Amino acid sequence: MSDKYIVSARKYRPSTFRSVVGQQSLTHTLKTAIASGRLAHAYLFCGPRGVGKTTCARIFAKTINCEHPTPEGEACNECPSCVAFNEQRSYNINELDAASNNSVDNIRDLTEQVRIPPQTGRYRVFIIDEVHMLSQAAFNAFLKTLEEPPEYAIFILATTEKQKVIPTILSRCQIYDFARITVPDIVQQLQYVCEQENIEAEPAALNVIAQKADGAMRDALSIFDQVAASTEGHITYQSALDNLNVLDYDYYFRLVDTFLAGDVMQALLIYKEIRDKGFDSQFFINGLAQHLRDLMVASTPQTRKLLEMNDEVAQQYGVQSTKLAPQFYYRALDLCNSCDLNYRNASSKQLLVELTLVKLCQLVVAPQPQQAAQPAIKKITPAAAPQAAPKQQQQPAPAAQPPRAQAAPAPQQQPQQQPSSPQQPHAQAQPPQQAQPQQAPHPAATAAAPMPRPAAPGHPVASPLGNKPRIMVNVTNTQAQTVQTQAATKPQRTQPFTAEQLLESWHAYIDQHPQERALVTTMNYAAPQRVDSDEHYEMVVGSPTEKNNVEEHKAEIMTFLSNALNNDRIMLDVKVSEEPIETPKILSPREVVEQIKSHNPGFNQFLKDFELGLA
Repeated sequence: MSDKYIVSARKYRPSTFRSVVGQQSLTHTLKTAIASGRLAHAYLFCGPRGVGKTTCARIFAKTINCEHPTPEGEACNECPSCVAFNEQRSYNINELDAASNNSVDNIRDLTEQVRIPPQTGRYRVFIIDEVHMLSQAAFNAFLKTLEEPPEYAIFILATTEKQKVIPTILSRCQIYDFARITVPDIVQQLQYVCEQENIEAEPAALNVIAQKADGAMRDALSIFDQVAASTEGHITYQSALDNLNVLDYDYYFRLVDTFLAGDVMQALLIYKEIRDKGFDSQFFINGLAQHLRDLMVASTPQTRKLLEMNDEVAQQYGVQSTKLAPQFYYRALDLCNSCDLNYRNASSKQLLVELTLVKLCQLVVAPQPQQAAQPAIKKITPAAAPQAAPKQQQQPAPAAQPPRAQAAPAPQQQPQQQPSSPQQPHAQAQPPQQAQPQQAPHPAATAAAPMPRPAAPGHPVASPLGNKPRIMVNVTNTQAQTVQTQAATKPQRTQPFTAEQLLESWHAYIDQHPQERALVTTMNYAAPQRVDSDEHYEMVVGSPTEKNNVEEHKAEIMTFLSNALNNDRIMLDVKVSEEPIETPKILSPREVVEQIKSHNPGFNQFLKDFELGLA
């Protein structure tokens, strides 16, 4: 070969503002400043790597010294100053790499050079690359020169980490933020390089290279040289994937299809195929998250412009995105993000990824019944043959019905559960067809018949245990109304009970509701007292607040007592005492320990001996 090979990143490095890729607004501002002669003495170019910071600094330095600039604000490339610059022998441009020259002595050498005026041209430009690498002492030594340089001196500072530059330097510079170069802009530049080098390249392959570059044009050109060298001038999509170790997005499309079908086994097989190709599992899960993000973006025309890919691939994303609901994207992205966060600490990383794939397969096809998702809904099975009141035992009834004296007390139920009469064994032996005409006045038929519509009506559903109906009851604030409605349609239970039995049931309710601390405290010191009959009781509380708290739970308390005592005539009145009542204080665990110490001095020594204490 007669010509020496030059890498594309150097060979196609822009030499004019017009050839800079992806920074049109910024280059337009610089050209306008040059044309109007409004030049600052210090500039700060900041942005990601490979986006043209140092390149624009060199073009800016060449243009301001050009003797015959074009009407578009570009350098002529013909005057002695431009020729010297292009041949890299211009004395008006000085570059300093602060990564390796970051000491005070280096900055002092620079300030000595600033004192020398230009021999040709109008300005001397000093470019300091990676300026954030300067030491604190070097920054301080540079401050005075940067603030008041000679009129012919212009400083251009370039950095990838603006936050590391001290504020006193930032305040003395005009700051220009360089943006990441978009994938379409990189692909367009790569196509131009292919035309100049007579290289054939598939658009999908160039798109892969552009995405791999992550917004850096210099990286894209380096990757392009690597792929072009291995393919001998014919770059295909598959060759780009093989050389760059990039996972084909076709795997992700296939995975999403398995999510739609709920095919867990196929998803695991695809994951195994990916692992067999040598791809890291965390790299795979991040790629899957990116794929789901692109699908979400492609689902609406307003956000489709956020896709950084060619039109053919974008159309494929748009087709698959129509098959998924928005809620799927939110849950799927959250699962992928959780997997990525927990990946490093997972003892079995493969199992973690596989479990994530299983959950993703269940997002679309997994049944999500509302009954299972609402903890406030409980199922209540009404008794097949409720007991009749003593007065109704005089009426005609089936001969097999046992007398009331054989009935056992109903078991205690949860406070929010609706009351139900204890089931009689003989009721299950009767065929449903024969029981219906005889049970016309019976409470079971009344409970199955349509009732007045309450605030939360029940919905009959089939029972897997038999033909007995099951009613869904929504436990809401209208529970008291529901209890009253059902009480009006069923006979009252009037089994006698003693005051001791009521107190026993009263404390049973307290034991089952320890989380209701305020209510339990009130019920402990304000036990009910019998008033004028065996069923009429009264509790006296110390304040209206306590009364309101008891009234809010009164329906639950009465339901619990009625079921426990098998008596529906219990009445409870809540009154506020006219005299102040000293209520017991609710003690914290630490206060309990302190109280024990005060009453038992030996307990303190016990704690010291065993080195015990509260956390």
